[in-house]
Amino acid sequence: MASTEIKVLSTTAMKTVFEALAPAFERATGHCVAVTLGPSLRLEKQLGDGEPADVAIVSAAGARDLIAAGRMTAGVTDIAKSSIGVAVAKGAPRPDLSTVDAFKRAMLAAKSIACSKPVGGGQSGAHLAKVFEQLGITAAMQAKSKYGAGGAAGLAGLVVLRGEAEIGIQQMAELMAVDGIDVVGPLPADIQMITPFVAGIPTNASAADAARALIAFLTTPEAKRVLKAKGLEPA
Repeated sequence: MASTEIKVLSTTAMKTVFEALAPAFERATGHCVAVTLGPSLRLEKQLGDGEPADVAIVSAAGARDLIAAGRMTAGVTDIAKSSIGVAVAKGAPRPDLSTVDAFKRAMLAAKSIACSKPVGGGQSGAHLAKVFEQLGITAAMQAKSKYGAGGAAGLAGLVVLRGEAEIGIQQMAELMAVDGIDVVGPLPADIQMITPFVAGIPTNASAADAARALIAFLTTPEAKRVLKAKGLEPA
C-alpha cells in the first residue's frame, strides 16, 4: 500500500486523542498523519479562505457553513461532543461548581482566570464571554482574564500550570491535556455549552481516500474508548 500524508486541521480538543491514536492508524495503514491544531473558529476561517487539508475536525455549525460555501464535501461524520470545564493548580482549593451562583462567587473571588479569547479564539472563550455578561460580571472578569494564544501552545491549563492564573476554563479535553493541574469538573448545567465536533473532507483534499480511512478509524470502538478517556463524549 502506498504511503500517503494526510493533512489534518483539527480542533485543539482532539490533541491528546491524536497523540494516542495516530501511531496505531499509521501502523495499520502505512499512511502518515500530519495534524495542525487550533481553535475551531480559527480553523473554520482558514478552511473558508481555501487552506488545503484532507480532513477537517471542526464544530458541526462550522462544518455546515463550510459545506454551504463549497469548501467541504457534504456528508460529515459525528466524532464527539465536548463540554467546558474548570481547572486549578495541583492541590489548590477547588471552586464550587454546584450551582450558577456558586460559580459566579468563585469567579469574583479569583484573582485571575485563564481562558480562550472571546473573539478569534476557541468556542469556550466566546461562550464564557456570554456567561459573564449574563451574570453581570463582564467588567470584573475582563480585569482578571488572561487569554491563551490558542492552539496546543496556548492552552489555559498551561497558564495555570505556570502559576499565571488561579483558574483555567476551557474545553474539558483541553484541560485534561495538561499534566500537573487538577480538573475540577464541568461548568454548571445551566451555563454549560456542549460543542459537537465533526470530521469532514474539504473540497480541495488531495488524499480523499486516505482521509476517509482516517475518519472511519476515529469512529471505531477503540477510538471511542480513547475519546472518552481524554475528556470527550464519543458520538
